[in-house]
Amino acid sequence: MISFVAGRVAALGPDAAVVEVGGIGLSLTCTPNTLAGLRIGERAQLPATLIVREDSLTLFGFADEDERIVFEQLMSVSGVGPRLAQAMLAVHDPDELRRAVTTDDLNALMKVPGIGRKGAQRIALELKDRLGPPRGGTATIPAQSRPGEPPWRDQVHGALLNLGWSTREAEQALDVVQVEADATGIDTAEAQASQLLRMALKTLGRAT
Repeated sequence: MISFVAGRVAALGPDAAVVEVGGIGLSLTCTPNTLAGLRIGERAQLPATLIVREDSLTLFGFADEDERIVFEQLMSVSGVGPRLAQAMLAVHDPDELRRAVTTDDLNALMKVPGIGRKGAQRIALELKDRLGPPRGGTATIPAQSRPGEPPWRDQVHGALLNLGWSTREAEQALDVVQVEADATGIDTAEAQASQLLRMALKTLGRAT
């Protein structure tokens, strides 16, 4: 059982990070939220889950232990595989998922690509007694800025493209995020990339 991976970040891709451990590069499939907090050449420690299939071994990496636990609970639902569970964590943080399940907020669950009304009903029904109530926190990744360049637009823009949105859709969502951030007093220069990404995803969800 692999519970975490720690080492130097050797490479970052659209949906995965390669972490060098003992001279071996381990590829971890991650959400854009998690990838946004990683930098090539820097050390990282990611909670991880190994998914074993007949024809593959896939490591999934997470922002923190809570995300890993929720990921495994999501996969206990019939019809929910690792990719869909990861997509749910890309759109909602663990507490948002707990809130959606405990309040039967099907619309929130249906914001995840691949989840329809029946799927949302099944998820809410099967997880209601497993996820528990919100814990009062959010799983976030600290945004690591580069000198002279605000990082959030590049980070969130790249994450949206990796999730399949077009450049135009991503740019429009970032503009809305900036307006909403200004209206609610969020400083985008100091905010966490994962928080801004979720704001953008919710904006895009409203537009569909």
